[in-house]
Amino acid sequence: MINRDQIISWANEALEGTDRFVVDILIKNRDTILVFLDADTSVNIDDCVLVSRAIEGKLDRDEQDFELRVSSAGADQPFNMLRQYRKNIGRSLEITRNDESVVTGKLLEVDEQSITIESFVQKKQHKMKKEEAGDKLSLALSDIKESKVIISFH
Repeated sequence: MINRDQIISWANEALEGTDRFVVDILIKNRDTILVFLDADTSVNIDDCVLVSRAIEGKLDRDEQDFELRVSSAGADQPFNMLRQYRKNIGRSLEITRNDESVVTGKLLEVDEQSITIESFVQKKQHKMKKEEAGDKLSLALSDIKESKVIISFH
């Protein structure tokens, strides 16, 4: 049986000394392993190959056949780690709170317990919606269900 904690350990060993880190590992259908990486800078194909080889070298295909996919965490994936908030200071986020309310804003600060954003307020101007800076909000990480970067093509 594939052990998720062991996979995380092997991936972290391979990434030791770099700014890359494991965001998530999913095991589907008991034989498909999905590994998602992120970095303080960027993840490239060589990083994915490095982690893939490190994991494959530890697993025994004779014992259990498996499919392994290692990739960078997609821009549309929610944050799983405090480190992801830190690397995205200055970017726009969509945050879903535990009560299902949603707030959007620019990430200003991050500490161990909370984040601070400058919320966006939508104003109608000549039949168009325009976002303007609103209030600063401090949100406890424990009150956040999900946070994602708002991808903008402006």
